[in-house]
Amino acid sequence: MTLTKEEQILLDSIPKVVKKPDLNQTGYPGYLTESEESALEQLRMILEVEGYTERLDDFTMLRFLRARKFDVMLAKKMFVDCEKWRKEFGTNTILTDFHYTEKPIVAKYYPQYYHKTDKDGRPCYYEELGAVNITEMYKITDEDRMLRNLVWEYEAFVKYRLPACSRKAGSLVETSCTVLDLKGISISSVYQVISYVRAASNVGQNFYPERMGRFYLINAPFGFPTAFRIFKPFLDPVTVAKISILGSNYQDELLKQIPAQNLPAKFGGASIVSEAEGGLLLSDLGPWRDPRYVGPEGMAPRPLLH
Repeated sequence: MTLTKEEQILLDSIPKVVKKPDLNQTGYPGYLTESEESALEQLRMILEVEGYTERLDDFTMLRFLRARKFDVMLAKKMFVDCEKWRKEFGTNTILTDFHYTEKPIVAKYYPQYYHKTDKDGRPCYYEELGAVNITEMYKITDEDRMLRNLVWEYEAFVKYRLPACSRKAGSLVETSCTVLDLKGISISSVYQVISYVRAASNVGQNFYPERMGRFYLINAPFGFPTAFRIFKPFLDPVTVAKISILGSNYQDELLKQIPAQNLPAKFGGASIVSEAEGGLLLSDLGPWRDPRYVGPEGMAPRPLLH
């Protein structure tokens, strides 16, 4: 296997095996059957023959294989399509090329932020969709820049957040825990963001496969399951199975997955962030900010500097 020098240094700095999968599942680093090992080597060999030299590590190959039920040719097509998109979209250099200077203002109209980790060591990502003010937000940004910011965040998630979380957890962390707060949402606002949600879902499922660990929809209003059916066609059935839809009495369920000291106080936890630190929206607290767990990738860029 040929890896770039940067890839090898990073891989050498993090755990190589995931926490034991639920239900004795296989297909994960450290938990492969002989046929899965064979598929992994086949996929890498095919891609190397076709001239690909980056992102051929076991972890990446296995994510594409799991996403395609270990069908080597389908996984190969998914990988090739992803590499084509990365080149066309500018993903490979987006962390340095793209500057979302409006982020501190956009955050007020569309709150999105990372905050600490869940009990499995995953980075916790929050979106307050019910607080979105589309009219004001589109005065200062547009859907294309929002999508580029999404990709920027995915790249930062992979390069900075996951390695630091893996070191802290003592096992390979590959996924996130997402909390989507629907408090105050209206059906009309759902329709207003449907174009962005469709595009964002496409990016996540096709170009960052197997990155969702747990997903909680909280404060789901009466009738939300009907609205949710609008989005389900954009989601893979495996993805849908990871989603929990909760009403206003969600705290107990969240606390089963997220330690109280890590869960923001506004969601029933005990974590409080001062405005001097940037508040929840911009503080970006987690192992990726702790020198004990930051490795050769360096400290994650600050949201305010992005």
